[in-house]
Amino acid sequence: MADTHAKHHDYHLVDPSPWPLAGAVSAFIMAIGAIALMKSQGGGSGVFGIKGSPLFLIGMAMLVATAYFWWRDVVREANKGDHTPVVQLHLRYGMILFIASEVMFFVAWFWAYFDVALYPSTVHAVPNTSEMIGNIVRNDVTGGHWPPKPVEAFKGTFDPWGVPLVNTLILLLSGCTVTWAHHALLQNDRRGLVWGLVATVALGMLFTSLQAYEYAHAAFNFSGHIYGATFFMATGFHGAHVIIGTIFLLVCLIRAMRGDFTPKQHFGFEAAAWYWHFVDVVWLFLFSAIYVWGAGTPLAHH
Repeated sequence: MADTHAKHHDYHLVDPSPWPLAGAVSAFIMAIGAIALMKSQGGGSGVFGIKGSPLFLIGMAMLVATAYFWWRDVVREANKGDHTPVVQLHLRYGMILFIASEVMFFVAWFWAYFDVALYPSTVHAVPNTSEMIGNIVRNDVTGGHWPPKPVEAFKGTFDPWGVPLVNTLILLLSGCTVTWAHHALLQNDRRGLVWGLVATVALGMLFTSLQAYEYAHAAFNFSGHIYGATFFMATGFHGAHVIIGTIFLLVCLIRAMRGDFTPKQHFGFEAAAWYWHFVDVVWLFLFSAIYVWGAGTPLAHH
């Protein structure tokens, strides 16, 4: 009878946790706040008379707190030995599926970019409304070619061999430093692990700083032109992923300095490294497709 509740398998049965419910509620509040914020910025009264900004910030703060406490519990489970080899394998499957979903996310932005880049003169019918709008002819806003003809809202593209090339080299170097950190961990070289992560986090922050500088000197805006919309959606979401990945690696750095990872159990760091390599690969496609292949219109001096 003493062995009735003994564990006879390698799986981890999670203890009851409030964080899934808290995360769902937080995300719902943040979504409502975001909708209200966008509607109020458009001149409306928001949702339920709420302008949105406070509700959005409250939901975001709740979501960040939930993520912190939830992942804290996961780290504790790992330190207690609950993450057996079978559990770690399934965690890896989960990370692979997550990255696959992220690939599909970026496919949408590449699709939007190439659709207008390859068919700049396409005519799109607009559904009937109270006022007949007629058809939208892309030729009117692109000049029938890509990159579009220079107009008031679009002065020209970026020179790919300036800041974009530097950022490409930075990300490639960061991929090397995170791999250095990984191999150091496998050799139980704690010093190499820490310094590899320090270098990777620093390079991630440098990339974000240079991209902010690039955005500040763009010869086009997000609104008012089709090139700006496709450019900023694709590169902007990648920039957001770089920031997320940098935070991910920063957390791994803090954990590494505390001695959390071992050569045989370090899934948290491995997941962060996979995510960072994914960010690197996406940037190579962005640099090749948008900055190099999509270049052509002279960039106005600024």
